[in-house]
Amino acid sequence: MEQINDIDTATDTSRISISAHYTGYIWYKNGLSHKQFVTPMGRAAYWALKPMNIFMQKMVGASIDTFLLQRHFVLDHLVEQAIEDGFEQIVELAAGLSSRGYLIKKAHPSIHYVEGDLPGMSARKAELLDQLGRAEGHITQPCNILDESGSHSIEALLGSLDKTKKTLIITEGLVNYFDLPTIRKVWARMADALKQFPQARYVTEVYPKLEQHPSYKYVKVAQKVVGFFTQGEYPLHYDSNRAMQQGFLEDGFAQVAVTAPEDYYDKLDMPTSSRQSLVRLVAADV
Repeated sequence: MEQINDIDTATDTSRISISAHYTGYIWYKNGLSHKQFVTPMGRAAYWALKPMNIFMQKMVGASIDTFLLQRHFVLDHLVEQAIEDGFEQIVELAAGLSSRGYLIKKAHPSIHYVEGDLPGMSARKAELLDQLGRAEGHITQPCNILDESGSHSIEALLGSLDKTKKTLIITEGLVNYFDLPTIRKVWARMADALKQFPQARYVTEVYPKLEQHPSYKYVKVAQKVVGFFTQGEYPLHYDSNRAMQQGFLEDGFAQVAVTAPEDYYDKLDMPTSSRQSLVRLVAADV
């Protein structure tokens, strides 16, 4: 217990692994993942959060699971768009128990796919992929996004790639575990490191601070629940799409598109919300 109290939750990345088990189970439960990526912790977290999901569905018009599925569907769509645009290298940071890499390699064998995560999760993911029959060109590599140098840094991971190929970075379920100054430093380093490629893009999701949203007070409740489960804060970033876009531009990206799940309702077969969505999707090119 003393070790937990000594952790700086604003900059500790290990606590994110807790939510990786939960989201891994949500993907599987909705037919988006292989059962190999399901864990007992994920099942337990699902049932523990079920009352909160019922509450959110009633008060906000969408459950936590709905928001998770919306972002997942749209991010998958953005990744497929990048592949159609000729991107040949994909890096998924904080990949957790996502089966995205496994499924993309099955659909697009020529893609070079690298999954970066903390050493413990990375080792576990490597074992799972090996049990499934890992495809050639599907790499698991230890990476801590907060390391500014060394073998586990983003810079080291990107430095191992082919500099002649278009490269995409994706993060899902990562950004809002850190305060804005901390994650913006990561974005700035990422933007700088991506400039070594002929074309590079970063796609992610951000949960903004939409104080004018009719369900904002209930969002704050869910925010505290997520923080409790992950033993830390879950800060919301930016109060508008325009502010979010400007922030990414200031961090070194040259072109930034901010969208919401409802922008894709007529394109993707995914869960919908009865009210304005509470998540934003970002595609930022350097």
